[in-house]
Amino acid sequence: MATTTGAQRLNDAPRAELIDRLLSCLDITRWAADIADARPFADDGSVQRAAAEAAPGLTDAEISQALAAHPRIGERTSETGRSADFSRSEQAGVGDDLAEELRKANIEYERRFGHVYLVCASGRSGEELLQILRSRLDNDPADELRIVDSELRKIAALRLAKVIEE
Repeated sequence: MATTTGAQRLNDAPRAELIDRLLSCLDITRWAADIADARPFADDGSVQRAAAEAAPGLTDAEISQALAAHPRIGERTSETGRSADFSRSEQAGVGDDLAEELRKANIEYERRFGHVYLVCASGRSGEELLQILRSRLDNDPADELRIVDSELRKIAALRLAKVIEE
């Protein structure tokens, strides 16, 4: 009996269901629709390639929308759903010992840039995430937005790999 690959499962999913799964990776409808419309996928790698090519040139509004789906680094979300589960897993390295420092640094970052601090947290310690936050505080706002775009796409790629495996 042949096993079904992740790409095959995504090919077979109804478009609306696939878009819903993809939005848990990156909450940008245009990005999710671009990937869904790239079907059929030959293999799992082609899904990731489609995601990397999807929705080039994210707008500032799209980035803001995507950021709204992310909790602050160091904050425990009480929300439910696939996206919230991803966030809890990605921030597993953030211990309670840095909670106050991260809270203060998050506030400073948000005052400076007007949005939550976003970084691909998977596999990083709380101390490392705090250091990265502090190092980005001197960035120009336009440069910081491009960094956030890049970080969103890194997070999306990691989450997409999990969606493919489901």
